[in-house]
Amino acid sequence: MHPLDQFRFCPKCGVEDFVVRNSKAKYCPACGFVFYFNPSAASVAFILNDKNELLVARRGKEPAKGTWDLPGGFIDPHETGEEGIRREIQEETGMIATEVVYQFSLPNVYEYAGFLYQTLDLFYLCKTEDYLHFQAEDDVAALFFLPLEEIEPEKFGLRSVRKGVQIFLETRKKSC
Repeated sequence: MHPLDQFRFCPKCGVEDFVVRNSKAKYCPACGFVFYFNPSAASVAFILNDKNELLVARRGKEPAKGTWDLPGGFIDPHETGEEGIRREIQEETGMIATEVVYQFSLPNVYEYAGFLYQTLDLFYLCKTEDYLHFQAEDDVAALFFLPLEEIEPEKFGLRSVRKGVQIFLETRKKSC
């Protein structure tokens, strides 16, 4: 189901005649309001320790509960991507990010509570103050460092994170 199909009523005037204008917008003929369904921004962290191991999380909540993940989440209003990933790292691991370097972005569809969110996931290579003291917090069930050669992308439950991990690993192999 296309996300716009989930809206029957105009959010401005409440009229039920809320019609598809194109693949990313709906239009209300009654009041003229146009709703554009643009992606939400999200951030994802690649955190490598001094042994070149990647910090991996186990998801504690749906979607994809129990699968592997990376620290990250939605960027809040008025945050930059860098501010968002710093906040997410601290919320999910208790670690303080000292450096965040943008790597690449990927489009994604994130299903939550039966609603499909279009997202643009921003991936960052991050350094933290301390790689020894971390704790799974917020929506993370567990955290662990794994050597890059032991990373199995298919164990990551979210499509964009899985693809991002594959890109990250391929890039690391080429640079070695």
